Amino acid sequence: MSWNPETYLTFADQRTRPAAELLGRVRAEHPARVIDLGCGPGNSTGLLAARWPKAQLEGLDSSAAMLAEARASGVPATWMEADLAGWAPAAPYDVIFSNATLQWVAGQESLLPRLMGFAKAGGTFAFQVPVNTDAPSHSLMRETAHDPRWREKLSSVREIQRGRAEVYYDILKPHAASLDIWQTEYLQVLDGEDAVYRWVSGTGLRPFLDALQGEARDGFIALYKTKLNAAYPRRADGTTLFPFQRLFVVAQK
Repeated sequence: MSWNPETYLTFADQRTRPAAELLGRVRAEHPARVIDLGCGPGNSTGLLAARWPKAQLEGLDSSAAMLAEARASGVPATWMEADLAGWAPAAPYDVIFSNATLQWVAGQESLLPRLMGFAKAGGTFAFQVPVNTDAPSHSLMRETAHDPRWREKLSSVREIQRGRAEVYYDILKPHAASLDIWQTEYLQVLDGEDAVYRWVSGTGLRPFLDALQGEARDGFIALYKTKLNAAYPRRADGTTLFPFQRLFVVAQK
């Protein structure tokens, strides 16, 4: 799946805010080793560097384009390209942090305990995932994908994993000394035309767009935009309101 750092960072403030709020609930004071899983262009890694300037900091992502942007950010970290589904570190970490990444990895029942296992005794595994899959932005995405014109090409597109607080609790409780889990809905105020489309085009829409080309891709985009603009009408002041839910977990080993 391809990622475009410029598209992703169009909404940099909104995408970084959940990372800051997640980090605010991590109690680690002087961690020696910290990693940002799914670091993207380095915006969340920068928060970790500011919080723990003396820590050995690493950022991991599967996208070479995102990592190129991260390296150019000036954040003092070691950057690694790897697929999180099969990644395993050489040594454990004091803090394992992940902002809006784990929803892309299948097999949460095995993934989360495996990642928790890479934390030191007393260490922290903290992550945040979007849980907006039933909102119009995502239900209309799936509805458009089922259109007969491109249904076959999009039938095997990877979808976002559905996170649920009670499920994450049950998965992580046997491995955690303490769990802090909460959910927040952000009312995002977006500017400009096709605002919600521009938001999802940098994240959840990527697998669908990557699977189509030419007229098929243009037709999909046009139909999806029409549906989105009806579900999220632009207001008289030019803004569009986009409610967006996120789920946060801080697990201490």
